[in-house]
Amino acid sequence: MINTEHSNSENDRGQVGIGTLIVFIAMVLVAAIAAGVLINTAGSLQSQASDTGTETQQAVANQIEVVHAYAEDDEGTDGEFEELNLIVKKSAGSDVIDMESITVQYTDSDDSLTLEHDSGEGDSEFSTEEGTDDSDATALTETSDRIELTVPLEGGSDQPEALTPGDSATVELVDQSGAQFSYGVTMPQTVDDEQDVVEV
Repeated sequence: MINTEHSNSENDRGQVGIGTLIVFIAMVLVAAIAAGVLINTAGSLQSQASDTGTETQQAVANQIEVVHAYAEDDEGTDGEFEELNLIVKKSAGSDVIDMESITVQYTDSDDSLTLEHDSGEGDSEFSTEEGTDDSDATALTETSDRIELTVPLEGGSDQPEALTPGDSATVELVDQSGAQFSYGVTMPQTVDDEQDVVEV
């Protein structure tokens, strides 16, 4: 007589073994998928962190310094100064600063205007020119470079109003990396009638 109980027991053990193998393979697949997701996420976060770190470093390190500033009355001795000139340089450790990418936020008691580099297409603009013989008018590459940045103060909806004695304003320079530098402009309380240039 055949022992059917023994035969069924062997079959049962084989089925249990196959089931265990299937579960094991499924767990390995799930673990592999999860590992792939984690690796991709980690790579994405590392890339974002690196970009953020670089941008933050540039925003902190890239600084523009105003060496000298003066207002000029280019229309005679009428007591109104229609031009603001800033002699600027880049601070030590800064990358090359593209002056054509800079924006100037000019704020006085009456208004706040954002000016872009002169493209010849509008009034809300400022211009630049070489401050030293070996410098470029559109980029600060060395700490020894000087550029003269001129803000027209001719009034109207797109330009700041002219400066008069006792006036004050704030000029904020924002470069291509987002680094900001603020300079406070303060006119003397009194200006001689014959004086057409004043330090501010």
